[in-house]
Amino acid sequence: MVVAGVEAKVSRLESIVEQIGEAVLATTETIERLADRVDTLSAQIQEQGKQLQQQGYQILALCDAVQTLAETQDDSLQKLTQLTQTLDRLMALSEESSK
Repeated sequence: MVVAGVEAKVSRLESIVEQIGEAVLATTETIERLADRVDTLSAQIQEQGKQLQQQGYQILALCDAVQTLAETQDDSLQKLTQLTQTLDRLMALSEESSK
């Protein structure tokens, strides 16, 4: 009878150990899946970071281009103003000559 009681306890302990082992395996698989997901997210975040950096460079280049365009526009406007003034003087001289 004592042997039967010991065997029952051993059997119960074996069952508990088996359940613990299954829980450990399930937990390990879950952790591995989570690690894979974290790796995937990390790679996506790194790619997005690279894209954001590239967009930042593009914005800086665009700002430089707009600034150059504005400076060129200002130079063109000054030259156009000078040309208009010169044409006004020529017209005035022409009108004086024809009188």
